[in-house]
Amino acid sequence: MTQHHTDPHERYERGLRALAAIDGDAGHKVVEALAEIAPDFARYLIEFPFGDIYSRPGLDLRAREIATIAALTAMGNATPQLKVHIEAGLNVGLSRDEITEIIMQMAVYAGFPAALNGLFAAKEVFTSRAAADREPVA
Repeated sequence: MTQHHTDPHERYERGLRALAAIDGDAGHKVVEALAEIAPDFARYLIEFPFGDIYSRPGLDLRAREIATIAALTAMGNATPQLKVHIEAGLNVGLSRDEITEIIMQMAVYAGFPAALNGLFAAKEVFTSRAAADREPVA
């Protein structure tokens, strides 16, 4: 089992790199929004999920985003975070079709309402991204 050094500065820097690679601007916007109300929480968000967990060697970023999209869809109450991770999935190489299938799979385990909400969140992200990139939403 590989462990990361526990130096707080190292964790934070590793977390910032992972956040940029995975979530891009969306992740930094979340951190900036938290800085005003809970700067310590913003730091924890960078250090633990991104500096410690996402940076582990056991899974690649694609696999981690598949798991994250599935979990957030199944939760059914985390639409803003789901949208950020749908973007992240696209950023790390998941296709729109793969993301749609991941969310549809959750109907089996989390029910149709959770899957429907997830699909509508994905549609919003795909539409927004297509508008920004001027790509068709196929």
